[in-house]
Amino acid sequence: MFLIIGYIVVVGSVLGGYLPHGDFGILVQPLEVLIIFGAAFGAYLTANPLGIVKKSFTYTIRAMKGPKKKAAYLELLICLYAIFRLAKSKGDLALESHVENPESSSLFSNFPMLMKDHHAMEFMCDYLRLLTLGTTNAYELEAVMDQELETHHEEEHAVASAVQTAGDGLPALGIVAAVLGVIVTMSSVTEPPEILGGLIAAALVGTFLGILGAYGFVGPTASIIKNTVDADGKYYSCIKAALVGHMQGYAPQVSVEFARKTLPHNLRPSFKELDEALQDAPTA
Repeated sequence: MFLIIGYIVVVGSVLGGYLPHGDFGILVQPLEVLIIFGAAFGAYLTANPLGIVKKSFTYTIRAMKGPKKKAAYLELLICLYAIFRLAKSKGDLALESHVENPESSSLFSNFPMLMKDHHAMEFMCDYLRLLTLGTTNAYELEAVMDQELETHHEEEHAVASAVQTAGDGLPALGIVAAVLGVIVTMSSVTEPPEILGGLIAAALVGTFLGILGAYGFVGPTASIIKNTVDADGKYYSCIKAALVGHMQGYAPQVSVEFARKTLPHNLRPSFKELDEALQDAPTA
């Protein structure tokens, strides 16, 4: 949401400062747009694997929606409590049917926001599956989770880095478009001043569009993608803390409290709020 608002403010500020003294028509240069952004997209395809290219679109949409809200974390904590309560009462093997087919699980079906996050579901189920297979060393499991989270973190940041690199190249491509415009102008040097003036102005629009695209749109988009994936990384850290607590033998509510304390204040439900929510935790 803030990404779209930011775009509107950028466009409004630039055009609002220009239009009282300038002609909007001269800014409409579709061929300049084709040169700059077409070349930028071609370079982006050349520099990045297909997976990064696809993720750049999905992550931009994700950034528009914003990171996970407090309600998602409260739901996650309730889900973890329900899982640990089942494991404590019936043993870790009771989780097997749920982690093998989470889509049809009577337990996970109570947590729609978690179910929509396929990566988080896969992360959680993979480690719950290890519990059903007899894994008992919490420290070894924590080390494996840390390695996976580090890899996941690097993969997500690769998207933001690729978008930022594309943005960094836009001013240079704007200069390319401007130079081509100057070439066109020089080939028409015998034309009257009013025509030459229009050609020079059109050439300068290329530089303008390249710089505006880089610092007004693409660069901020890369930043908000990075900020969003960093914020959502707390979701995985929350799962990790709860699982480690459970493996160390703590009661379900204590394990969930460990997870709650890892959350930043703006996302962390209060102890009382969580305690009240746990009273209505669903059962399998």
